[in-house]
Amino acid sequence: MNKKQFSEMSNSIPRKPGVYRFVDEAGTVIYVGKAKSLRARLSSYFNSQNTKSSKTSMMVAQAANIEYTIVETEHDALLLENTFIKSWQPKYNVMLKDGKSYGYICIKKENFPRVFYTRTVIRDGSRYFGPYTSKYKVEQILHLIKKLFPLRTCSLNLTPANIKAGKFKVCLEYHIKNCMGPCEGFETEEEYDRKIQQIINIMKGNFVEVKNHLREEMAYYAERLEFEQAEICKEKLSLFDDYQSKSMVVSPVIQDVDVFATFMEKGIAYIQYLKIVNGALINTFIQEVVLNLNDDEGKIFGYAIERIRDKFGSVASEIIVADNRIELEDSAIKITVPVIGDKKKLLELAQKNITYYLLQKKKENASKPKVTSEMRIMQTLKQDLGLEKLPVHIECFDNSNIQGTNPVSSCVVFKNAKPSKKDYRKFKVKTVIGPDDFASMREAVTRRYTRVLAEGGELPDLVIIDGGKGQLGIAYEVLKSLGVDDKVPLIGIAKRLEEIFFPGDSVPLYINKKSESLKLIQHLRNEAHRFAITYHRHRRSMNFTVSELTQIPGIGKKTSEKLLRHFKSVKRLASATLEEISTVAGKHQASLVFNYYHSLDTEEE
Repeated sequence: MNKKQFSEMSNSIPRKPGVYRFVDEAGTVIYVGKAKSLRARLSSYFNSQNTKSSKTSMMVAQAANIEYTIVETEHDALLLENTFIKSWQPKYNVMLKDGKSYGYICIKKENFPRVFYTRTVIRDGSRYFGPYTSKYKVEQILHLIKKLFPLRTCSLNLTPANIKAGKFKVCLEYHIKNCMGPCEGFETEEEYDRKIQQIINIMKGNFVEVKNHLREEMAYYAERLEFEQAEICKEKLSLFDDYQSKSMVVSPVIQDVDVFATFMEKGIAYIQYLKIVNGALINTFIQEVVLNLNDDEGKIFGYAIERIRDKFGSVASEIIVADNRIELEDSAIKITVPVIGDKKKLLELAQKNITYYLLQKKKENASKPKVTSEMRIMQTLKQDLGLEKLPVHIECFDNSNIQGTNPVSSCVVFKNAKPSKKDYRKFKVKTVIGPDDFASMREAVTRRYTRVLAEGGELPDLVIIDGGKGQLGIAYEVLKSLGVDDKVPLIGIAKRLEEIFFPGDSVPLYINKKSESLKLIQHLRNEAHRFAITYHRHRRSMNFTVSELTQIPGIGKKTSEKLLRHFKSVKRLASATLEEISTVAGKHQASLVFNYYHSLDTEEE
């Protein structure tokens, strides 16, 4: 988009807060930004050409259109901008990584407000303080608040009318002095709100005001000779002093500042934030920034720093950094690069936090199990088939016969996406006469899992049937009769279109032809087919040889099979001695076989 095109639309752009989007010719959002005044901010992209970075110039040149959304406040613009960036991942935006949902302390907007921990921010006028990266830190603060300023924890609707009508009764929290009983009017709303104001001071780091409040209360009770109440205030003051000494870094010189330490490694920038209020460290946060495109480091860090300040609602007029190249949109903020003194110590503390953060991250990454290709394939298969459990152990069945002769079935086993050949099983079909694949499949599946259950073996995480809906239905009936249909996921794969069928579902699933999970299913199917064919050929060969031996007068089928199992082939049997044959068959039968192959006529002898 050029200056002329923008000027044609600029008059219609409002001077209100909002979020704008640069969109390319393909309709893809390439940049998202927020503005106090949409017209002023967008005009800046087409003015002051000499001050624009090369990245900004490229972005503007690629833009074919500008879209915008008007909001009520700058805070709304910030929230909407973050939502859009996460949704569209525009290539010209610096991506702030935010993998966690951090916690907040909420002061609820209601009569006699409750104070509690939450991870959800609801825009109902309630006040939220945070975010806090450590739940332990939040628990410490809430514990302190509970000891200093007892508040209600119930969710009763404590309107003046309800309290006056006597609708509520005090609970156990009142009797153990964790609540002062506003539900029955034992504590006025004015008294309660004074406590809430001091809690807000704690959240903001205004500890001096809290201590003054406790001292004034102690003096008030002492003047009225209420020494027990005065002692309670003294204990609260001591408790607060103890919390203050353990939870903050105090500087008599520094007031309100934000401290930022930065570090960049492997395309990721790390920014450690320390929030200092009245010389006290009240919050810390570390932000990761993914660098999508090459850009000036000062601008990247400046962008992230402003977002962090918005996130924490910082109003500090000074920031402390180590890099004087950092650029901020708000020129009123003072940027300090300390060399010595308390500010330098705070900066070193922030830098030390980044160092420990990176060390911890490397340790965590080293301890994480590496995702192997096999694990990735199994996870993909689990997702594609909608399985509840990772399919580590998979079994696949196939049949083989020629015009109904020598029917056999095979069961191949894969573990961790690889063949486990020692677990392969082959079945000589015994109950089927003629070409009946359904009956053959029923026998094979029945024999397989009846034995597994009888021996207490391991049921597979997935069973695959090489065949269409008919054979799949037979296998499902068998699993159901054995009571394992809800324990063993079952699918069928039809050869022609590589359709995946589920029991009771007539609509097939089509997995992407390039998917690793489909390739694994095909590997199982092909291996089951190969194993079945190999066994079938062996059976045919065996039967042919057995038929040859049964031509010998006096030698039956069982003896023939016994001899072939022992000698492995007719050739070895024919070359064997009479004594060797006699160890397998009887002496008489051995002599019949020996004489047959050595052209001896026993009767003539």
